[in-house]
Amino acid sequence: MHRRWLLSALAVLMSIVLAACTTANTQQSQIKVTNLSAKRVVALSSLSADIISRLDPTKIVGITGSKLFKNDSRFKDIPRVSEGQNPPNLEKVVALKPDLVIGAEGFSNIPIQKLQQLGIPTLLAKVNNWESLEELTKTLAKKIDADPQPLLNRYKTFLPEKPTQGFSTLALVSRQPILSPNKNSWAGDLLAKFQAKNIAADLQGKSPISGYVTLSAEKVLEANPEVIILVNPPQGNSEAGLLNSLKKEAFWKQLQATKNNRVYVFDYFGLVNPGSIDAIEKACQQLKKVLFAPQAT
Repeated sequence: MHRRWLLSALAVLMSIVLAACTTANTQQSQIKVTNLSAKRVVALSSLSADIISRLDPTKIVGITGSKLFKNDSRFKDIPRVSEGQNPPNLEKVVALKPDLVIGAEGFSNIPIQKLQQLGIPTLLAKVNNWESLEELTKTLAKKIDADPQPLLNRYKTFLPEKPTQGFSTLALVSRQPILSPNKNSWAGDLLAKFQAKNIAADLQGKSPISGYVTLSAEKVLEANPEVIILVNPPQGNSEAGLLNSLKKEAFWKQLQATKNNRVYVFDYFGLVNPGSIDAIEKACQQLKKVLFAPQAT
């Protein structure tokens, strides 16, 4: 049983590592990107693919495989150059004759370097806060000669107009170890945008995952959050597994969040990994309900 939970936790950790690889400030790769407007773009991350498609759907010619686009008609006829967490097929990428390939820094570095050697213009991007999402949108719009403003205006509608100080909140992405986002992650920054008092915001630790800290049961009990957010892993359906495992812990029933039935489950995409514009919007809508709802007495 312990080994099974350990393997499950490791799977979650790996997913977050990949999320971290697609999350921080937008950065241009070492190769100089042409100033000419890109007309054929291959996106190696779901978020970049989504942004390009919304800015100008005629410019996207290749995308990474993602369950987020499984039933999305916009991408029905767009070639997939990779599936899941597998590296992209460079032969497929080159065959599409792109004049810009967008990768996720930390995850796409090696294939991007190989494409650079072939003289293909590239861009590496990360998004770990709201401002970097806006900057990525502006950067991509400039590369394909599109207007970013409509999309930037849409982003603004996701956030609360006049956020009030929220409840003390703890977001958990795994049980063994107990892992929570601090302010240096996409999830942590999103919680801050909703004025949630993120218990882990200013904590630092030895976690190998940037933007996340490990917590002890004693630390969670000491913090005693008013709201707890559990995050589903990107693969599989272990919502019940994570919740049930926590219910077996001695500290769980002592928390005011559990006593007041204020434990909520969020999807991995949108809260931990931005994933797509729709995923971000869904996470924001759920945060509004969770953090601005009247507290039980």
